[in-house]
Amino acid sequence: MTSILLPDTIDDDPILPAGVHALRYHPGAPLPAGADEAEALVVWTLDPGTLTELAALPRLRWVQTLAAGPDAVLAAGFAPDVLITSGRGLHDGPVAEHVLALTLSLVRRVPAMLRAQGEHRWSAELGGAQPLHPAGPVTTLLDARVTIWGFGSIAARLAGLYAALGAHVTGVATRAGTRGGYPVVAAGDVGGLLPRTDVLVGLLPATPATRHAIDARVLGLLPEGAFVVNAGRGATLDEAALLAALRAGHLGGAALDVFETEPLPPASPLWDEPHVLVSPHGAGGRPLGSGDLIAANVRHFLAGEPLRNLVAR
Repeated sequence: MTSILLPDTIDDDPILPAGVHALRYHPGAPLPAGADEAEALVVWTLDPGTLTELAALPRLRWVQTLAAGPDAVLAAGFAPDVLITSGRGLHDGPVAEHVLALTLSLVRRVPAMLRAQGEHRWSAELGGAQPLHPAGPVTTLLDARVTIWGFGSIAARLAGLYAALGAHVTGVATRAGTRGGYPVVAAGDVGGLLPRTDVLVGLLPATPATRHAIDARVLGLLPEGAFVVNAGRGATLDEAALLAALRAGHLGGAALDVFETEPLPPASPLWDEPHVLVSPHGAGGRPLGSGDLIAANVRHFLAGEPLRNLVAR
């Protein structure tokens, strides 16, 4: 009998084939009896300590993470021959919705409205008759130029939402081309795109190659008043460079859902920066269709067939 460890933090139970025994475990609690016999493991919302403990299980042959990015699992120390599959596709809708909300909050000046509300001040400068396209930061997504850096399945979903509101969307990826009907430039050529960008959206995974990809040089190439939204991984954005660009008045604002250190330390200057909207890594957290993905990959695993979302190691 094949056994699989399933976290009790998911509410989309997979329908498992006959002969597969599910063992439930709780993150942070002792592993259940029989865990050392498990050949498969599903990972969701685990701290690094628990991941390290799970990586030591002797019979594991496959790990399914429900996170879109497998970086935490890859760093946990699982044996090189253990197959790892990601949750790519499970978070497309929730993350796209959240990133759109963050973007609209910046463009429509919601942080400034909240500050005025806290002061019980009617912010007349934010209401009443307004030009459609005033000088400075954009105030509408209509005709705004949005660049999405990291153009995977989440970006494809998000691009349609931006386009529905009248934005012109361009993607940035490893290779240039057209994806889902949207133009995509190669990351090496992003310098020519940034000066024509009103909103830069980061959806990059955390890899050695993407660490601080959005740095002082990238931010400096954006036009004055541009907005930055990051919902990929915190390590891909140089937070010190972002703060410097904001305080110099070069950027119009930033909305961040991910950070280099999470939870964001109380002493971080990002908390008090008036043009920064802090979101507590809330874009995902709802892996839609996880039960179907787990069940399908269990069937493939038992049959010796290629697994969905297999991560190259």
